[in-house]
Amino acid sequence: QVRLVESGGGLVQPGGSLRLSCAFSGGTFASVGAGWFRQAPGKEREYVAVISQSGATMSNSDVDKGRLTISRDNAKNTVYLEMDNLAPEDTAVYTCAVSLDRILTAEPRNYAYWGQGTQVTVSS
Repeated sequence: QVRLVESGGGLVQPGGSLRLSCAFSGGTFASVGAGWFRQAPGKEREYVAVISQSGATMSNSDVDKGRLTISRDNAKNTVYLEMDNLAPEDTAVYTCAVSLDRILTAEPRNYAYWGQGTQVTVSS
């Protein structure tokens, strides 16, 4: 059974950086696309960045602003999200998900498996 476990969240000061990790198990990681989504209190879930099986990436320009990097390490069955220059509006629960589709997609409905999420709080 596919399982996703996020880590790396926490409290960070404005302007700081974080690297989130999502460990995948229960399947063949190289055959899935992966993505990071976030949900802030009182707001709808939004996609942050996605990466395909081949390593192609796409990010939400409203979130990215040139400060996000999504990557994957198939040898470690892990997908990462690095975020720089964090701001209070980045405070949210960040969740990773994997897709069985062979396309690069940001649509949550294309993601079959989801982790539990990790809290990121940006505050001084």
